[in-house]
Amino acid sequence: MCKERCTGYHPHSWRKLCVACGCSAIDHTVGSDMQDDWQMGRLLTDSPCCHMTAKVKGGGGLRLYKRNRMIVTNSVLSGKDPTFSTTTYDWAPPGLTQNLAMQYMDLLPVDRRPVSGTEGSLYRRRQIQKQLPIYDQDPMQCCSLSTEEEISSMLLFVRSYKQEVLGLGEVALPGEGGALREAANQRRAKEAKDHGSSNSKGGMKHQDLSPANGSTAASAGSTNGTQDSTKTKVTYLCTGCHGEVAMDTPVVYAERAGYHSAMWHPSCFLCSECGQGLVDLVYFWSNQKLLCGRHYCQTVWPRCGGCDELIFCQSYHTGTDGQMWHHDHYCCWLCGQSLDTPCGCQR
Repeated sequence: MCKERCTGYHPHSWRKLCVACGCSAIDHTVGSDMQDDWQMGRLLTDSPCCHMTAKVKGGGGLRLYKRNRMIVTNSVLSGKDPTFSTTTYDWAPPGLTQNLAMQYMDLLPVDRRPVSGTEGSLYRRRQIQKQLPIYDQDPMQCCSLSTEEEISSMLLFVRSYKQEVLGLGEVALPGEGGALREAANQRRAKEAKDHGSSNSKGGMKHQDLSPANGSTAASAGSTNGTQDSTKTKVTYLCTGCHGEVAMDTPVVYAERAGYHSAMWHPSCFLCSECGQGLVDLVYFWSNQKLLCGRHYCQTVWPRCGGCDELIFCQSYHTGTDGQMWHHDHYCCWLCGQSLDTPCGCQR
């Protein structure tokens, strides 16, 4: 980051960086809790994860992310009278006892734990912007769209991935996938009832998110675990590292992967492309793999090497290295010279 040599963020007209220092927008501006919750709420709205959002009064249909925060109070022995210290986590897996949530946090790298006011909290906020860029979900934030056809293509794409691949990981103990699946079924039954029957116009259709492929489906007879008949001990394996999962430690389940066929160590719940932990357990399930939003989206549509937005137009430039660009973005961001002709600009 630039720190002392930059007087403030001065956004480029189309690149996601500062013209004063060349730093990316992600490194330069970290946003706020409210901005993050609005962005996450927009992403989860109209998806099977909509239960993690709440309606905003007077918001015109907008919904806010119901981010789960956790405050832990610890006693500190100091002289005769004990004192207390508190630790605030900007995010924690919802629906857990504090003891299990703390076990989950202890399994993450120390510098990745979202403790308020620490580098881990700042890292989480930057990962939201990096893995789930707002311009991959909101056409109003995608400056490169130039025609109604491109806008329609993006809207259809966003609607599709919300219904078909987007999911939120859930934390529980090994062997508790069945209970999670039952809870999900009950939640959707309630949503269907609240919105009318699935056949009613405008009603929310009930969805079974378990994969249809028999090799990975969470069918009644398939479980992630082997049983030793002599000791009646069930062994569970992590889908990520294939190592054994301890029965008394939390794991992450992904409904789209099947509650009974897959589970991950918390430190193994990663994007298969970039290898980074999935922020707030938001995943995109495609071709039997976990992906972050950024890397899923660019498997479907090309991403411009200049503005970083998805390319929805029919014609675009492909560089010699295979990188794709909007035609008018294949240039030096300082002087506008085509990248095919070295301009001497250095930054």
